[in-house]
Amino acid sequence: MSQLKCCLITPSYKPDFARCRLLAESVDKFAPSDISHYIVVDQKDFKLFQQLSNPNRTVITVESILPWWIQKIPLIKNGWFSLKTLPIRNWLIQQIVKLEIANHIREDVLIFVDSDVTFVRPFDHRQFVKDGKVKLFKESIPLSLWNTAIEYTWYDTARSLLNLPQFAEFSDQNPVINYVGNFIIWKRDNVLQLHQHIEKVTQKSWIQAIASCWNFSEYILYGIFVDQVLKENSGQYWDSQKVSHDYWGTTPLKEKQLQQFFQDIPPECFAVMISSKSKTPVESYVKLVQQISNYP
Repeated sequence: MSQLKCCLITPSYKPDFARCRLLAESVDKFAPSDISHYIVVDQKDFKLFQQLSNPNRTVITVESILPWWIQKIPLIKNGWFSLKTLPIRNWLIQQIVKLEIANHIREDVLIFVDSDVTFVRPFDHRQFVKDGKVKLFKESIPLSLWNTAIEYTWYDTARSLLNLPQFAEFSDQNPVINYVGNFIIWKRDNVLQLHQHIEKVTQKSWIQAIASCWNFSEYILYGIFVDQVLKENSGQYWDSQKVSHDYWGTTPLKEKQLQQFFQDIPPECFAVMISSKSKTPVESYVKLVQQISNYP
C-alpha cells in the first residue's frame, strides 16, 4: 500500500461515544501519521463527536452521504423515509452508508474499524500488501458456528444482486466462507465497480436495489463480488489472519475476566474488541488498555 492512500472508517452513534473516543485516542497513538480517520454519525450526534476531530480525523454525517430521496423519519428511532422505496431500517442504512462513502472520499483503500475496537500496539497498513495486492479478510467457518436461518439469506441476496447462480447448501465439502469482521479492508475502485455492476444487473440505482432487500450484509456482498466477479482483477488477496483479539459475548466482563482477556492477546493482534452488545463499561477496562499500550 506504499503508493495507495489509506483511511480508517468508523460508523458510530451516541451510546458508543466512550468506546469511539477510546478508539480515536488509540488511533492517534498507534496509526501511521499518513492515515486519515473518518467517523460517520447521524446529524443529531454530530456535535458530540465533533470534539474528536483533529487534522487527521473528520466527522461526517450520515445525512450528507445519503441521496436526497432518503430522509430521517422524525420521532422514529430506527426509520428512514424513502421516496423511491419502502421505508428503510437503520441497520440497512448503516450498510448503504459504508458502500456509498466511496463516492465522498478520495482515499484508495478503505479500512472499516468498528467503534468498539481499540488499538493496543502499533500497526502499519503496508503489512496488508502482498505483491502489490491488498488484503481482503476471508475465512472458512464450521457449519456448527453458522446461523443458517439468517446468514444463508445474506448469500442469496448478494448472489441475486450480482446475477450469480444461487449457492448450494453449505456442507463439509462446501464450507461456509465468511467475509465479515471488525477490521475489513476494501479498495475504493472495487466499491465503485460494485455499484456499476449492481445497476447493470438490476436496471436501477444500486442504492434502490439494496434498499429493497430484507436481509443483507455489505461485507458478504463485497467479498463475493471480489471473489467471484472481479477475481484476479480485484487487486486483492485473501487472508484469514485476524488482527483483533475479540470478545463477542452479550454479558458484561467482570474485573478478573477483563484481566485475563488482556493477558491473552495473541502476539499477531494489534487491536482488541469488547463488543458493545456485552454492555461492559468502558471505564472498567480503559486502564487495562492504557497499561498494555504503555500510555504515558
